[in-house]
Parts: sequence; C-alpha cells; structure tokens
Amino acid sequence: MQKWLILGYGNADRQDDGLAWHVLARLARQLGRGVPQEPELDFEFEDLNPVFLFVLQLTPELAELVAAFDQVCFVDAHTGAIPYEIQVLRLEAQFQNSPFTHHMTPETLLSFCDSLYGHSPQATLVSIHGYEFGFSRRLSASADALADQAVEKIFNLPGFPSPGN
Repeated sequence: MQKWLILGYGNADRQDDGLAWHVLARLARQLGRGVPQEPELDFEFEDLNPVFLFVLQLTPELAELVAAFDQVCFVDAHTGAIPYEIQVLRLEAQFQNSPFTHHMTPETLLSFCDSLYGHSPQATLVSIHGYEFGFSRRLSASADALADQAVEKIFNLPGFPSPGN
C-alpha cells in the first residue's frame, strides 16, 4: 500500500486561511482518529496511513519528510483568484521563483524533494476558496460548507487509503 501524506497549510488564526486545518480535522474524524485541540498541536503520526500534518507555511525543511511518502495531497485556501470553489490539480516538481521570501509553492517543495532526496512523491493540490480572512479561528459559513466538499474530494482521490487501513 502506498504511503500518503495529507499536508495542510495556512494561518489558523486568520479565519478561512486556516481551512486546511479544518479539512484535516474532518478527515481524521471520519477515519476514527483523534484530532488535536488546537492547530498548533500535532495529529497522531505513528504507523498511520494517511499521515496528517498542518503547518503555517511550506518550507524547505519539509522536503525530507515529504520525500518519504509515495503520495502527498496539499490542502490550502485560495482568495478567489482561481475560478473554482474547489480546485483539484495534479502537481509536478518544478522550482518556482517567488517575489515573497516567505512563500514556497508545493511544486517548489517537490523539486527540493527530487533534488535533495532523489524522490518526489506523486502530488495533488486541493485548493479551497476562502471568503473571510479576519482574526478568528472560526470559518466563514461559505468556507465551512466547502470544507465538507473538499473532504469528499480527498476521499475520492485515486488510491486514497480506505477507512479500514
């Protein structure tokens, strides 16, 4: 069986920017797993498939961990620049320059995996429309509804581990 990582990222203190954490929590609950009380705490990790990880942002230090998996599903919020409420994209390793020093794309992280560890997992990005980005840990009503839809899309990804595994 392929090893899966569900890697969510965003700022859980900025409403819908924390969508990924809510998606991971809902996935974990549907799989009968514990959910951390706060986004700063780690999900259960030992010998589980898929593994869930939530981070504030993607960083080069994640390359070693990501390279250890066969499949990775990145989960993030978008601000509406994408024409779809939820967009599911297959990704390829590709270094991308960013005008922001603190911003790394999933494709760039995958290129680090390939360059440093000789392996880049198959990857998917699930990007969900966020609507409100104020200082709160509660999702907007619109984003909350989309989180449930995103969970279904992740469960339906080809090869996703079934809830008994």
